[in-house]
Amino acid sequence: MSTQHENSDPNSSSGSSSCLYDLLCSETPRWNRPSDAESIPWIPRKDTWRSAGPQGRLERLLNESGNGFCADCGSPDPKWVSLSLGVFICIKCSGVHRSLGVHISKVLSVKLDEWTDEQVDILVNLGGNTVANSKYEACLPDNLKKPRPDSSIEERSDFIKRKYQMLQFLDGNEQKVCPYPPHQRISSSASSALQFTQDKKQYEKQPTRHRIGHKFRNSWGRKDNDHRKSAKKNNSLAGMVEFIGLVKVNVVKGTNLAVRDMVTSDPYVILALGQQSVKTRVIKNNLNPVWNESLMLSIPENIPPLKVLVYDKDTFSSDDFMGDAEIDIQPLVAAAKAYENSELQESTQLGKWVASRDNTLVKDGIITLIDGKVKQEISLRLQNVERGVLEIELECVPLTQ
Repeated sequence: MSTQHENSDPNSSSGSSSCLYDLLCSETPRWNRPSDAESIPWIPRKDTWRSAGPQGRLERLLNESGNGFCADCGSPDPKWVSLSLGVFICIKCSGVHRSLGVHISKVLSVKLDEWTDEQVDILVNLGGNTVANSKYEACLPDNLKKPRPDSSIEERSDFIKRKYQMLQFLDGNEQKVCPYPPHQRISSSASSALQFTQDKKQYEKQPTRHRIGHKFRNSWGRKDNDHRKSAKKNNSLAGMVEFIGLVKVNVVKGTNLAVRDMVTSDPYVILALGQQSVKTRVIKNNLNPVWNESLMLSIPENIPPLKVLVYDKDTFSSDDFMGDAEIDIQPLVAAAKAYENSELQESTQLGKWVASRDNTLVKDGIITLIDGKVKQEISLRLQNVERGVLEIELECVPLTQ
């Protein structure tokens, strides 16, 4: 995906770009640039700021103080964003953020995702890395060091979970009791006990249906008690996984889906890969919905199947199950690795996932190289339901992007 980046010098003392930059900073002071905006005549700044387009605005935010380094480990030139937390992060930390779940951290790519003005507005309002870290690291003790760019996945996972999921370092104004005062040193055993207590309290405060994980997991028929045990174990390991790449999943459309609301349904799709899960928007009153919605997931080193689940959204009762399927993404990853080690330039077929009785493919999933991108088109017959077909496009993205 190409991006448009306006080349303007915010430190210039003349020209419309300087004027607009100063006006922006005076309107959103949390980006922390001192200016003499009071002396500049008022103009409709919001419309002018929007004229750069969401991608141009996003690039400008990246150039703001504090956003040029990962909010969690300090790696330079971060290309990923937690939209819900308002921080710019590196590719390694983004994998841990995804493992927390979209209810905590919704991760988007600066370059690979298509941004809207509304999403950029959210980032502006949240304030960027400097503001977020002043909040989420306000109670960071002296004896706890933040991860570094070369830190292990275990160190990143432990810190990021404590920072955003357990809120152990949160600003005292944001919670009634800070886990420990700033600069207070605590023993490792006390820290472990405190972490367990905080985790347990947060877990017990959640509604039951969220406490045991996403609702789609219940469709696999596990007993509630067994699932709670496995969920606790899996959550402790979530994020402590090396990622070898990314898979961009475009949920295209559904055809002849099952009826769940008298004569129609309100379908949405959940995608799960390992400990990660993402969800499409709901399409109202449609058995042949068109989503055309792209979602991103990190690919673990031990590649699991990509699980696809379809549900009918209900307002006053539990969402109704509308079928599921599994996608073997190993052929796609293998083709992407082979392409990286080759000198191929022209579009060509790299391989395929053959339709058979052992999978849910309607037809062979052809893997192709198009414009330097390794893609696969898949038509899935939904299982454990009376009918329904889902069309999905996959793209394997190397970590370097």
